[in-house]
Amino acid sequence: MKVSEVMTKSPAYCSADTNLGAAAEIMWKHNYGFLAVVSPQQNVVGVTTDRDMCIAMATRNRLPGQVTVQEISSVATYSCRPDDDVQAAMDIMAAKKVRRLPVINAAGKLEGILSVDDVILRTGSQIKGSLAPEYILSTLKKLNDSQLREERAKAATA
Repeated sequence: MKVSEVMTKSPAYCSADTNLGAAAEIMWKHNYGFLAVVSPQQNVVGVTTDRDMCIAMATRNRLPGQVTVQEISSVATYSCRPDDDVQAAMDIMAAKKVRRLPVINAAGKLEGILSVDDVILRTGSQIKGSLAPEYILSTLKKLNDSQLREERAKAATA
């Protein structure tokens, strides 16, 4: 199964100079917890999540309109292509401990977003060659197990 079969097409995104208030409004309007950050040429230059935004606002003494996405976005962006196999994209998610990937076309432009939720919701008997539920569960465990271990390790040393 190809990423293009299950990804969210035409995703919402923002620019690096978008302030957090505007980014939060985009996320709210589209029910997203993730935004790709794109250049004026529509190339992905970073990503930000609702969690990034919450932590930024909790650790800065500034209003959301005074903080830009560029200040908090991750520039180490992992991505996939529309014609990639979904299982390969899930392997990237598990290895990099991310739940979403920007889908970038051959020209380097944002074409979609692939999330673990997309895979779960859009795979099944109606899609030829769908992923086995066991594989999806295994990927989810890899994502969550490391997070729990890291949290427990930090709590133990605090």
